[in-house]
Amino acid sequence: MKDILHPLCLIIAATGFLFLLRDLKKDRRDRALVALASAFLASALSFAISLTPVWLRIDGLFGVTNIAVPLAQSCVIIVLVSQAIVLAHWAHPPDKARHRTRVLLLGAATVIAGLAVLFTLLTPAVQRPVGFSLYYAHDPIYKAYLTLYIGTYTFAELYLARLCFKHAKSSANKWIAAGLRTTAVGAIVTLGYSAIRIGGIYGDLVGLDVRGLESTAWVCGDIGATLTQVGFFLPVIVSRITSAKDWTRGHYQYARLRKLWEAMDHADPSIVLEQPDPQLSELARLRSADYALIRRRTEIRDGQHFLRSYLAAGARTEAEARRRGEGLAGLELTAAITADQIRHAIVLRQQDKPVAAPSDYADAQLDLTTVEDEVKHLLRVASYFSAPPPETPPALPTPSTTSGVRT
Repeated sequence: MKDILHPLCLIIAATGFLFLLRDLKKDRRDRALVALASAFLASALSFAISLTPVWLRIDGLFGVTNIAVPLAQSCVIIVLVSQAIVLAHWAHPPDKARHRTRVLLLGAATVIAGLAVLFTLLTPAVQRPVGFSLYYAHDPIYKAYLTLYIGTYTFAELYLARLCFKHAKSSANKWIAAGLRTTAVGAIVTLGYSAIRIGGIYGDLVGLDVRGLESTAWVCGDIGATLTQVGFFLPVIVSRITSAKDWTRGHYQYARLRKLWEAMDHADPSIVLEQPDPQLSELARLRSADYALIRRRTEIRDGQHFLRSYLAAGARTEAEARRRGEGLAGLELTAAITADQIRHAIVLRQQDKPVAAPSDYADAQLDLTTVEDEVKHLLRVASYFSAPPPETPPALPTPSTTSGVRT
């Protein structure tokens, strides 16, 4: 059973570590992130070391029979303390979190040192990559060894479950709350592993035989450990998905505004701070469109300001009547009228014919309180905008006519 479940758990843990590694390279000062990455790495190592082929290879490498046991279990202790450190940094101010981190690390180091000493005294002579705990359960030193390990393991999982349920209730982020609850459930499931191992040590005192539950112990341990990892990783995955959606939406919006922006740029190139790189190259480099989108939004607004002296009142009146006739209303109507005004103003700009009494843009009174609101509005404007031909028409009607307004 161990060699069936461990590879699956190894893949999950290693995948989580690799996902976090990119973020870790960007910000190594984030102590919670460092601890979380350490938990996934240590978990992956514990599963890898416990695989029978790896176990045998490690024993041969060090020349110590069953040395893989304390190595794998030390990794588990590191997993537990790293998870507790993550929660400390998520739930407490930095000073208090650092203090708890020092205490937790000291406790983990003490337990690992104790395991090393007891294993040295045990000196198991028979290599047992499968059924190690049952085979040596009669040895008093191994009982002490396993009591230290399982006692620490059980206490840590109970501590983890209690904190996760507690913080899940107070978390405002639903995904963090869901992740904490998943971690808590996983910690509780692992207690089945603890109970069977404790039964293996002291069951003979009460006539209890747990040898038939060896597979159940591994199922509880591996499934519980995987659930705790999934719980910690769930907010990270959701954050990555959200970032990917934001990245995609940013490039989509940037592309949607291109036609309107190019018309503004052609009317007055001075509005453009710097010519942007081709979007395809930015996509190939996986770069965000955030800055480029801010520039495009700003430059379109600057272009509107530049064209202000070419806004003919008649063009707005005619565009409003026509757009209402098309059934538009509300924000869509405002955006369509604004698009027609921009087009008409560009035509007048081509002829260098400013109007004596410029009108206002239809969107001048819109309450666009956030950048997102403004981008959404400009996207609506862009959807109704059609650029006039670059050449100046031979005869431009007066501003009060319908020429220059999209039909």
